[in-house]
Amino acid sequence: MLLSRRQGRQRWRRWRRSRPFWGGLFAVLAGAWICVLPLAPLKIMLQQGVAGIPSVLMGIVMVLLGLTVWFSPQQRALAGVLTTLIATAALVLSNLGGFLIGTLFGIVGGGLMFAWQPHTARHGTGSTGSPTAPSTSAPESAPPPPTPNRDPQGAQP
Repeated sequence: MLLSRRQGRQRWRRWRRSRPFWGGLFAVLAGAWICVLPLAPLKIMLQQGVAGIPSVLMGIVMVLLGLTVWFSPQQRALAGVLTTLIATAALVLSNLGGFLIGTLFGIVGGGLMFAWQPHTARHGTGSTGSPTAPSTSAPESAPPPPTPNRDPQGAQP
């Protein structure tokens, strides 16, 4: 029983780390907050009626964008930008973006989605997992040789 829990926890960690999980979670929370707020009692609402439709639509789209980055991490840049834009638009169109909570969660989630990079394996590791030793031909205190300027427009450093 303990072994299966441990394996399940390791599988969860691998899945979570292989995608922008926290950005997606913030986007789902922001979308849910913005979407549910129009359903609140009239005393809490700032606007009611047809104006509540954009709130629900923006909330649903933000939840879908959060789920998209969980199940298709390759779409993280587009989903991050769209989430940030929708969260900013919700500030104006949807009860101050869910009383600012939804907008802040959406902006943070969109930023986390956009900034996330997939984990790459280290290239300098051998079969034992330790980094390979540097070559002994050059002393460690010698500075690297200067590199030529590769600017295509010919600008000088």
